[in-house]
Amino acid sequence: MEEEHDCCFSIATMITIFLLVVVIRVVYVFYRTGKPLSSKSSKPRSTLIVLGSGGHTAEMINVLSVMQKARFTPRFYIAAATDNMSLQKAQVLEDSLVDQHNQDKKVPAEFMQIYRSREVGQSYITSIGTTLIAIAHALWLMLRIRPEVILCNGPGTCVPLCVIAFLFKVVGIRWSTIFYIESIARVKKLSLSGLLLYKLRIADQFFVQWPQLQRKYTRSQYVGCLM
Repeated sequence: MEEEHDCCFSIATMITIFLLVVVIRVVYVFYRTGKPLSSKSSKPRSTLIVLGSGGHTAEMINVLSVMQKARFTPRFYIAAATDNMSLQKAQVLEDSLVDQHNQDKKVPAEFMQIYRSREVGQSYITSIGTTLIAIAHALWLMLRIRPEVILCNGPGTCVPLCVIAFLFKVVGIRWSTIFYIESIARVKKLSLSGLLLYKLRIADQFFVQWPQLQRKYTRSQYVGCLM
């Protein structure tokens, strides 16, 4: 009887210690989240860029056009499986980034697609299965890429990728700095994707393009109109 009691006590102790370690790690990740990238390191950082249909991609292309591209390389572009136009625009951008001293050398970039959790008009019942598939696909992509930087600006496909990146921080697989730029179309309130990443404190840097949004969401940073 005493041996059984000691065994149960040992198991309970181990579970308590494990949970305590997990809590401490999560608190540490939340504490580190939001810290700016070190400007001292000149080492290029692998960068994941999440594209979305319509204006999302146009805004992201504008951001990329003024970015220090040598610092954020290699670059991995991801768009929804049904969104071929966004990847074509990204390909055009990358094709224009030819080294001035070597016309045959292009900046390394990869273009990938990800399953969507739910298509427009899809029933909620059938979306359960597609959501599970989309999460599994997002996990596989993140394990393959393991980016140091993630850039996104609103498409729903960015949410599972950013959540997985946050979990990677907790378990120590990879520390990814997440930059979220809210769409210029969001004047008075955040998009659902932005609201989730803001409320869950997943994004390291959260940017908005309207001053009234910054006043409403005080942890965000106002950067003016990027279009």
